[in-house]
Amino acid sequence: MIAGFIGTGSMGSILIEAFIQSGALDPKQIIASNRTPDKVDQLAKLYPGLERAQSNIDVVSKSDLIFLCIKPGEYKKVIDEIQLALLPSQIVVSITSVVAISQLEQLLPAKISKVIPSITNYVLSGAALCMYGSRIDNDDQVLLEHLLAHISSPIRIAEENTRICSDLSSCGPAFFSFLIQCFIDAAVKETGIPYAEARLLASEMILGTGKLLTTGGFTPVALQQRVSVPGGVTAEGISVLQSELQGVFNRVVQATHTKYKEDLDKSEISLGFKV
Repeated sequence: MIAGFIGTGSMGSILIEAFIQSGALDPKQIIASNRTPDKVDQLAKLYPGLERAQSNIDVVSKSDLIFLCIKPGEYKKVIDEIQLALLPSQIVVSITSVVAISQLEQLLPAKISKVIPSITNYVLSGAALCMYGSRIDNDDQVLLEHLLAHISSPIRIAEENTRICSDLSSCGPAFFSFLIQCFIDAAVKETGIPYAEARLLASEMILGTGKLLTTGGFTPVALQQRVSVPGGVTAEGISVLQSELQGVFNRVVQATHTKYKEDLDKSEISLGFKV
């Protein structure tokens, strides 16, 4: 199988490197293009055998599976380039949440899937959100999820839940990194502990917490109950968090959904589905 990548920006390069590092794909199974060819050249130097495509059509003509790792505003241009070169047997995977599967099925003759990756896939962890169009059969789904399983936990979701699922799996690392950074900064300011030590302790804590909430079998509530003894130090800290963070994540979700709706409108206009 040859996997093509149109776009090797942040997420495109993360996927390419994760697939190679995990052994899911050999560099010789990858062909990539980018608006800035130097980015593909860097990947080709790092992973000998990876092919730098001459154009987006070159990617399509040589690939069985094509990942569209581009921004919403670039879709119209790329679709206009590749739509006549695509075959019904090829699978196109869009990683852009605001472009609907139904829209891509109207514009492209190929089998359409949407996959929302996460930066956590770079370390072969986290989720990959999977959605499928009407032309994708069971064998296609198995093939794609087998590939994604090397770098993530593929999780099928309904497309209408894309935004909230992306908040949890893809935006979540940034949200919680911000909270951890605040925790580290406060520890340093209030106690004078060396920054490097505080960062190491907090990072190891997050790693262990993630394991407890997945393979460890704990739920968030059960974990809090196990650590927090009534009247103890942890309980005092949680009391502050309950008071200060009331409604914060509701507002976070509201903000991301508002921005998502704005981006949906822009994408529909760009692709000609809305005037």
